[in-house]
Amino acid sequence: MTESPNETKLVNFAMANGTRRKIINFLADGYRSTGEIGEIVEKVALDFHLKILKDAGLIELEEETVKLSEYGKNFLKGKKETNPEETTDFSQAKPIEIASIRQVLPCIADASRLRISSNITPPPGRVLKLLEPLFQRSSYSDRKNSLIIQKGEIITTIYGSGKVSIRMVKNENEAKEELERLKSIINEAIAKGEAPAPREKVKVNLMEIYKHLPQTNCGRCGEQGCYSFAIKLMARQAALELCTPLKEPEYANNQEHLEVLVNYI
Repeated sequence: MTESPNETKLVNFAMANGTRRKIINFLADGYRSTGEIGEIVEKVALDFHLKILKDAGLIELEEETVKLSEYGKNFLKGKKETNPEETTDFSQAKPIEIASIRQVLPCIADASRLRISSNITPPPGRVLKLLEPLFQRSSYSDRKNSLIIQKGEIITTIYGSGKVSIRMVKNENEAKEELERLKSIINEAIAKGEAPAPREKVKVNLMEIYKHLPQTNCGRCGEQGCYSFAIKLMARQAALELCTPLKEPEYANNQEHLEVLVNYI
């Protein structure tokens, strides 16, 4: 397989998803049946994931049998050889401080709750990625260099630049308490000088996505219904913005939840 820009884009898209990376690694030892693969990933979206991997030239699919293509084998081998992933020296990380809260606005999803902006110093930069395992429900985005942390209804996003955004808090005091909690957890880890051990990612299932969609089956997203759209979201073949009913006030809370959930896919 020659690597034209379009083919490279297909491969990058295919490997940007955690489920598809899991499938590729599962195939490293040889042939697998679709049934075996279905035991380790969400079965409902399996066909979509396999199609994306096949279109990218990474796998070969014959009836119910799946294997890595030659290109897929070389790709996986290259990743193992060249991917002592740029790790940041965690021992050099510095304790953080929380700056004053600088913006307080009503929350889009619930006007009785607040959105609050603040900053941490020094900016965590790439160390942020290593902090993900500290929090039970969190998701790091390489593309945005951001860490989303969920505690109950409170959703906090920390950026590598140092910017912090907290949504769904009752008042400023609750926001300050949450900021102090995060500061304490992060600084305790930094004081130890060791990055926490990676943990398995939070798993979002198809029905969890579906139940927060409007379920109007309006078709404005280009799909037959909300269930089909949920499958496309799970397969990262559709963007949440395509669901226009979510922009209506009555679905604001649904959108808030879905924005968080899609970050865990």
